[in-house]
Amino acid sequence: MCHSISIMTRVLHVLDHSLPLHSGYTFRTRAILKSLQGAGFEVEGITGARHSADSPPVEEVEGLIFHRVPGPVPGLPLLREWREIEALRDGIERVSAQFRPDIIHAHSPALCGMAALRASRRLNLPFVYEIRAFWEDAAVGNKTGRDGSLKYRLTRALENRVVRGADAVFTICEGLRSDLVARGHEASKIGVSPNGVDLSLFGKPSARDERLAIELGLADGPVIGFVGSFYDYEGLDDLVAAIPKLRERHPTVKLLLVGGGPMDGDLRAQAAASLASDAIVFAGRVPHSEVERYYSIIDVLAYPRKRSRLTDLVTPLKPLEAMAQNRLVAASDVGGHRELIDDGATGLLFPPDDPDGLAASLSTLIDEKYRWPAIVNAAGQNVAQKHDWARNIERYRAVYQNLLDGGPSAVE
Repeated sequence: MCHSISIMTRVLHVLDHSLPLHSGYTFRTRAILKSLQGAGFEVEGITGARHSADSPPVEEVEGLIFHRVPGPVPGLPLLREWREIEALRDGIERVSAQFRPDIIHAHSPALCGMAALRASRRLNLPFVYEIRAFWEDAAVGNKTGRDGSLKYRLTRALENRVVRGADAVFTICEGLRSDLVARGHEASKIGVSPNGVDLSLFGKPSARDERLAIELGLADGPVIGFVGSFYDYEGLDDLVAAIPKLRERHPTVKLLLVGGGPMDGDLRAQAAASLASDAIVFAGRVPHSEVERYYSIIDVLAYPRKRSRLTDLVTPLKPLEAMAQNRLVAASDVGGHRELIDDGATGLLFPPDDPDGLAASLSTLIDEKYRWPAIVNAAGQNVAQKHDWARNIERYRAVYQNLLDGGPSAVE
């Protein structure tokens, strides 16, 4: 019998971590779940043992219900990961007995995917798997893993197993999808659910916060800025290295770095030794509620990601958030950025791994300030048309409907 999508359709989302933690992962999750709620679905989430917040067994955050599997899980490598999978599988089955989902929708990493695959088969429920990044490549980018290592190969093999077993698969960008197809996975069941923003969260862009600019010593400009996590693959060392060269043509340029992460100490040391040290400002980590104030005093948001397998395959969220707030975006010319930015039309692409090329590109952009309004306007329209979760959620609706009807799992 045909099971049509209705207000009673329940979807259980299986997650690595969630709100109240703040990360690109949790913000994407919030947007997905809120949009599904708005479309008439009943949704709940369950997090695995790596959710590091001190949370109760069941937690409501921003109107969303999350169930917790306690952690961390002890044991030697491999045994520990298998125990994590089994603990999460057991949690999924326990929550399902009460929530009674129609669909299980897991989100990477593959540990979540394998737990959800095993649970869905035992519960005889459709299983959707969503890949936000290949975590073995992310580990290499974060310098917590090594390309081609045993752990790298095992993580990749586990991902392949989950993709083969899933009824339908989503990736966040075409780069990830193409890589899966090249591995031999069935193209017709792999779709793209692109990174997006919940435009309902963005009101009129904030006016420039002059008080904050003065407080940080950024009253003069232009201000080049970065807001996000300080990982090696983000290429912030190249951005810091570009500032002295950029100031040769634009002596009043300043650089504002907002956030923190593993590279924080190295970047501060590099900045202190720079010929432009007086022009480089570290704001540190700021509350999410305050981020818009910092965006308001930045003229150009720069994302200098280094070229790697990770950055060529994965689209970041931060440039889209900046565009949604009517900010001008410049980013390195890697695959993940090319999926988001039409060079010269909705933003600027500059050479990766090249501080001199970065400085030259930003200098030209500053010289051509008359182009900024048109670029910002085009970028905002592009986000509204292609990256608004209110529209993107229809991709899920169609796939859910096919699976509940017992039809083909094609998502293209």
